[in-house]
Amino acid sequence: MSERTQEMVGGEVASERTRSSDRFFEPNSVSWKVIGHPVALIGGVRALIIQTLHPLAMAGVMQYSTFRTEPLKRLRGTSTYVASVTFGDRATALAAVARVRAIHERVRGIDPVTGKPFSANDPETMLWVHCTEVHSFLAAYRAYAGHLTMAERDRYLAEQVVAAELIGIPRAMVPDSVAAYRRYFADVRPQLCLSADAASTIDFIVRPKLDRTTPLDVRLVARLLGPAAVAIVPRDLRRLAGLPEPSAREVPRRALHTLAFRIAPFLGHVPLLNDFLDGWAAKLVGDETVRLALQQPRGRR
Repeated sequence: MSERTQEMVGGEVASERTRSSDRFFEPNSVSWKVIGHPVALIGGVRALIIQTLHPLAMAGVMQYSTFRTEPLKRLRGTSTYVASVTFGDRATALAAVARVRAIHERVRGIDPVTGKPFSANDPETMLWVHCTEVHSFLAAYRAYAGHLTMAERDRYLAEQVVAAELIGIPRAMVPDSVAAYRRYFADVRPQLCLSADAASTIDFIVRPKLDRTTPLDVRLVARLLGPAAVAIVPRDLRRLAGLPEPSAREVPRRALHTLAFRIAPFLGHVPLLNDFLDGWAAKLVGDETVRLALQQPRGRR
């Protein structure tokens, strides 16, 4: 991280290397490679499962989120935010950050499980959400998309410190390597638990109950993402979450997911499939997410 000299840009922290590019993340970054791959969807679902196990984070979701009544709206909102910060120019990224911070201002209350106050602006809670999301994108990429060297993994996690700073997490708190993430998760583990709200939320995430107004293809994909995400949740957290233990039955399913997601990026190179794939992706994650992601100079995905 020594090459990143901090400066203030529009009231936000940025790195020195972004001054000439007008982006917080460069096209040759590992972040573009990992988050720009379709398996980021699986990573996002994995992150949601794990995030529910932190009682303060779960309290905020239960008391303020509309994910049960508007699951696609929540998915599209999160996807647009991640895409704006990762692929957008600095103006786009900072506008997305401002919107999320405005929402965070009103998310506060008392957690019924621990009796402690919670706030979406609490740095430790934000750090939990950040780390589980960033790490889950990486876990999904490694499981279903391709190999990354240890240096690439460390570089990706170091790059994502910028995303944490933008949302308001002090830089000194943010892990920036594989080893630092392991220490962070080990430190947080005693705080995790499975509440009744967490259990019902995990069930909804893994087996989403989408009504018939949701397009059939979106409902089918949503049902496939859950098992793919569960398969890459750490064994210890699977037990805590009440999810089934890993079994031999997961092997062929995981192999099929791996094959499908390794083929998927190449399908975008087929001219007749371009518009179809873009339209299908927009139904799931929204038009803005697709627009931002397609700026990537690595072929259509």
